[in-house]
Parts: sequence; structure tokens; C-alpha cells
Amino acid sequence: MLPNVITQSIILEDGREITIETGKLAKQADGSVVLRMGKAVLLATVVSKKEAGENVDFLPLSVDYQEKFAAAGKIPGGFLKREGRLSDYEILISRLVDRAIRPIFPDDYHADTQIAISLMSADEDIMPDALAGLAASAALAVSDIPFNGPISEVRVIKLEDKFVVNPTSKQIDEALLDMIVAGSIDNILMVEGESKEVSEEDMIEAIGIAHKEIIKQCEAQIELKKKVGKTIREYNHETHDEELKAKMQAELYDKVYAVARKANPNKSERSADFKAVKDAFVESLGEDHGYDPFLIGKYYHDIQKEASRNLVLDEAIRLDGRKTTEIRPIWSEVDYLPSAHGSAVFTRGETQSITTCTLGTKMDEQMIDGAMISGYNKFILHYNFPGFSTGEVKPNRGVGRREVGHGNLALRALKPVLPAENPYTIRIVSDILESNGSSSMATVCAGTLALMDAGVQIKAPVTGIAMGMISDAKTGKYAILSDILGDEDHLGDMDFKVTGTKDGITACQMDLKVEGLSFEVLKEALLQAKAGRLHILDEITKTLDAPRPDLKPHAPRSYTMKIPRDLIGAVIGPGGKVIQEIQKESGATVVIEEVDNQGVVHIFAVDGGAMDKALSRIKGIVAQPEVGETYTGKVKSIMPFGAFVEFMPGKDGLLHISEVKWERLESMEGVMEVGEEVTVKLIEVDKKTGKFRLSRKVLLPKPEKKESSEPKAE
Repeated sequence: MLPNVITQSIILEDGREITIETGKLAKQADGSVVLRMGKAVLLATVVSKKEAGENVDFLPLSVDYQEKFAAAGKIPGGFLKREGRLSDYEILISRLVDRAIRPIFPDDYHADTQIAISLMSADEDIMPDALAGLAASAALAVSDIPFNGPISEVRVIKLEDKFVVNPTSKQIDEALLDMIVAGSIDNILMVEGESKEVSEEDMIEAIGIAHKEIIKQCEAQIELKKKVGKTIREYNHETHDEELKAKMQAELYDKVYAVARKANPNKSERSADFKAVKDAFVESLGEDHGYDPFLIGKYYHDIQKEASRNLVLDEAIRLDGRKTTEIRPIWSEVDYLPSAHGSAVFTRGETQSITTCTLGTKMDEQMIDGAMISGYNKFILHYNFPGFSTGEVKPNRGVGRREVGHGNLALRALKPVLPAENPYTIRIVSDILESNGSSSMATVCAGTLALMDAGVQIKAPVTGIAMGMISDAKTGKYAILSDILGDEDHLGDMDFKVTGTKDGITACQMDLKVEGLSFEVLKEALLQAKAGRLHILDEITKTLDAPRPDLKPHAPRSYTMKIPRDLIGAVIGPGGKVIQEIQKESGATVVIEEVDNQGVVHIFAVDGGAMDKALSRIKGIVAQPEVGETYTGKVKSIMPFGAFVEFMPGKDGLLHISEVKWERLESMEGVMEVGEEVTVKLIEVDKKTGKFRLSRKVLLPKPEKKESSEPKAE
């Protein structure tokens, strides 16, 4: 029996078409769609259990985006030759979808839910990361899973003076601003992107343009949902004890509010004070109270959240006593680790990062092997978040998705200020030693200092700040918070991270836990963030205000030179013999590549002596012999008719017996020895064979002719 296929089309501003199809593939999933744009094809499925797990009071949602190598006509690298764990790139796209989708589920829906998105066919001009959110939302829209959507995601770039939605890959490479924006029909939900020091006004305009396209895509999903006509499933994932809830609210709210109002900046002490209120209440109930411990914990959490939020809205008092625009105390230090090429410690309140900068050669570049993206990366940033940074016991089991996401945000923040001509592979590593809010922004600040300490000539220092918001939809009250604590991130409605230089924004990331944010509030948050960024910039530049003029003595030096393409082989030598000799004799590292039909030679050395040796040898190889020039060479072999002399590295010429001396020589025996240094002049290059003719005698004084003693004839 033929499947009942239902389709819906979306026409973009430039006339390109997106089609969403359901009813043909993966029909045993709760919802599945096939999304097509050009040659790009994505399959999105969603499955959700009917019942929630015991004592689960959150949404156990997992989102997995994977690119099939066959989609781009490739076979995976490595020994196994199959797709393995998700790459960092795939994890980042999974996070983009997760962060946009998660807030839209009903608060009381707690069933295990999995969204899987696969790139089945690739189009080199269409980046699938901007389509994954639309595909996931459409899969939910055609299912019976409760979902307060639809939502969609689009990419928007600024290309010169115009904004382009869902651009081609080539346009992205030239963009001044590159953002992915997620939203519903009514509101913006998530923003992530990077830019080349653009203004707050440009960012707001870009978000507005993106939202217009999002609305169109959401309306198309609503039409698709009507065509499918599924009934939403009924569920009951929460049990309540209204008597216990009312009792706890009446007895504990004021006590919790009082603890919050103490405004203790010490997280551990504040947590202990909150815990003491709960412990005292549980003790007062007696051993046989009969109440569910899980519900006691849930209701107490809700009271603590409500009291802390009301304290900010009613009295403008934060948990640590700061004003809404106030930044925590900052101190920083550079050159902390003597053996690192660059290092910095950045501490803001109870958040601390120690960050290193390591300079490597071209051979240290990171190889990228993906279905859509392949090549090499010479700027790497790794972010590590060990358990002790929050006082927890947590075994090290590798990098989690959060660490990948935070590291990527810091990388995006710093990448725009790296020097255009950069011969080094640069690796930044941020180890979080303490965490109480916005460790990714601490990484940006420490990364800036470490780069400058290493002597990397960045264009300008970059700093970052995390903004929060607490709002009350009923009263319309809201408060925007600068430099949020970990608790404020948890109890607040927004986590908005902004990085930039004094001249503009370099990266941003926004997540909302409420349904949307008005453009007026967004603009206010961006301007408040700018003031905070500039304050932090003033603080870190007291430690180091510009890159050091030179690298550390133990950091590798670099020199790059261009050579004719046909001389690449001469520098490498047969089987790599010449280049290996250069590296062995000098101690330098030499890397050669072909770029734009010419050779580019990168030389890396720890000291100037090694650099000079390698450079001198290479210059000698690639130098072009000139007729009339004088050279000092070595005799390579002696023949009856003359000697072959290596007058330049890799270049031999014939010193004919007639060109050795002005006097006539009958033989070469005893005249020269192999290995002897001899000064010669290049007198001719044969146009047909390219062979070189040398002369020694022209550099010697010419003997005077002797007068004859015989009388001249009459």
C-alpha cells in the first residue's frame, strides 16, 4: 500500500523553496519529517515515552544531530570507517536545537523525549545547521506530543550593508555578522553567533529580520499540523500534595526571604543558610510525618526561587547584595606559569579561570574531517570544567556537551581579533578552578590576557559578560542583571552572554526560559551589557593593556617566505632528503605548502641561531644564479676535462680545464681536490640545456705578455 504523504512548502525571500514531507519515512516514530532545500535533505524524528520516570520533575530531553558522510559522497576517515560519536560541530548544532526547543514544552511534561536529526543528503551551498531547528519542530508538530510550538531557526548575516537570511556558504565566509536566531511566532527564544565588532543596533536589526522569516516558517508548520490532524496525547506527570504545599508556603516563605535578604556574597554560606531552613522544617514534622520527601524538596525549591526573584523585583536586592548593574570584584595576573608561552589567571567574584596560550607550528593544526566541513583549523580553544570548581565529587569522564558549547563561544569571541597574518597554530586552554556564574566569559577575559602575554598581536582586547533577567508577566515588572551568579542563572528567565572589544560585539549567546523577549528589553540588556563589558575591560587592562612586543624566549619563532612553485621540489629534495638535512643541521622546523600556485615556506625555531641557519640554507637553494656573479663553492668531482663545482646549494657547474688558470693545463691531476673550496664566476647558462659554465681564471690577475728577444723582421 502506498504511503499517505503530506507536504508543506515554504518560499524564502529570494525565491528558494523549503519542503517538509511526512508520512513516507520512519513512521513508527511519534513524529517524523523529511525536510528538503536544494539538494540538502534532513530526516527528523521524535519519540517520547507515555509516562514520566518516578520522582522526575524536569524534561529529560535529548537532541542528537548527525551528518552522514554518504550525504556528501564521502567515506569517514580512521580505522573503523564509520560514523562514531558526535563531532564537536554536531554537538554544537544539537545544542542549538535543544536550547530553542526545551523552553517550549509544557512545564509539567516530564517524559523521556528524544529528537534525532540526520543529514541524509548535502548541498555545498546550504548549511544544514540553520535548518535543523525547523526540522525538529516540524517533527513535533506532526506528532501527538504536547508542545507549545511551533518554533524555527534561521541564520542571518550582514554582508557589507545588507542583511541576508539563510545565505550560501560563500556569503557566510565574507559576512561581518553571522547569527542563528530561534523563535516562535510571538517571541525570540535563542540567539547565537559571532561578528566583527558590530554595533548593538546592527545586532538588534539582524534579530528582527530573522524573526520575520521565523514567523513565516512557523505558520507553515501550523498548516502542516492541520493537514496531519493528530490529537495531542493526555498525560499526568506530576502528583501534588496541596496541603503540604500550602503549609510550607505559609511557614517558610518569610524565613527563606529573610535568608535571601541577608545578601551573603559567599555561595557556600548562603547555600548552608537556605538548607538550614529546610532541615529545621523537616525536623519539626517529626519522624512519622508521612509527607513525600520528594515533594518537600520540590516545594522548598519553588519557595526559594520565588523569594529570591521577588527580592530583586520588589527591593532591587540580589542574593550577594549587588545592585542590578554592579560587577563583582575582579583581579587578574599574567605570566603565572613560567613554562607556558602565555598564561593568565582571571578571577571575578567566585569564578576563576587559569588559561594558557601555546604557539605551535603548521604541523600542529587540527584536522577537521566531517561530511560538510573538512580542512584544517589553526585556532583551537578548549574549556575544562572539573568537579572541584563547584566543590563537587565528579569523575573525569571526558568532555561534556556544555564544555564543548562554552569553549566554542569563547573561541568565537576571540577569533575576530587574531592577526590576519598568523603563522602559528594557537591553542588556548581554560581550566575553570572556581565557578559561580559565567565561567565562559571568564575564559574570554583570561584568554585575551594569555594571548597578549604570549605576544600574539591581537587587534584589541576582548571581554565578556553574562546578563540575566527576572520578570513577572502578571505585573509587568522586570529587572536586568549584570554579571549573573550561578543561582541567578538558575532562578532567572534569561542567560545572555555578550563579548566584544571597545569598538563592538564579537560574539553572543542568549537562552530564554520564558516565552520570548521584547525588542525593547533586548536593547536595554545589550546596552547594559556594553557598560559591563567596558568596565571589565578597564579592569583587565590594568594588568596588561596590549600584547607584549615579543614572544617569550622559549616560544617558537616563525618566518614565512614565498618561493617559485618549481623550486618546491628543490627545497624538499629527493625523498625529503634536503629538507630533513636542513632541519637536522639547524634544529628548526620547516613546513612547505603550495598556495595560489606558489610555494610558501614556514620556518619555526626556538632561537635566532637555528632560524638563521635554516633560512640561509633555504635562501641558497631558491636563489637564482646570475651570469656575472661570483660564488664560493665546493669541488664535487674531478674529470680529465675539468671539475664540477657546487657553486650554490643543489646547483653544479662545469669549471672547464681551460677556465682554471690562465696558463695552459695538460691535465687536472694535482690541480684541485674533491671538497676543496673554490671561488668561481658564472660566465654562461646554456639556453638549451640550462647547464652552467664557470670560470676561475677570470678572477685571477691576467699574466702580462713577455716581449720577444728576436729582432723584428724588416
